[in-house]
Amino acid sequence: MIEKSGNRYSVTGPMLIADARVLLESGRGFLLDEPGSEVILDLASVEEVDSSALGVLFALLRSARERGMTLRVANPPSSLISLAGLYGVSDSLPLA
Repeated sequence: MIEKSGNRYSVTGPMLIADARVLLESGRGFLLDEPGSEVILDLASVEEVDSSALGVLFALLRSARERGMTLRVANPPSSLISLAGLYGVSDSLPLA
């Protein structure tokens, strides 16, 4: 689930393959509301991740860039950082 507060979007619950489609669709819907601005995706309340979380994040980054926006990731869980390192994409995550 994603909750909006200003330009901050907070993801709560798990970011697993079963949740990926809903998270991606919700995130893209919110991005439509913020053209040309900076958006923070706060992951402080994310309980669990798998590799699909990286796919969702990179898809949202692409969508944001297409709309002229900057998307930054705040408070990523250590498990997400570990996965990003494992897949060699740590440098591509725009951490806030």
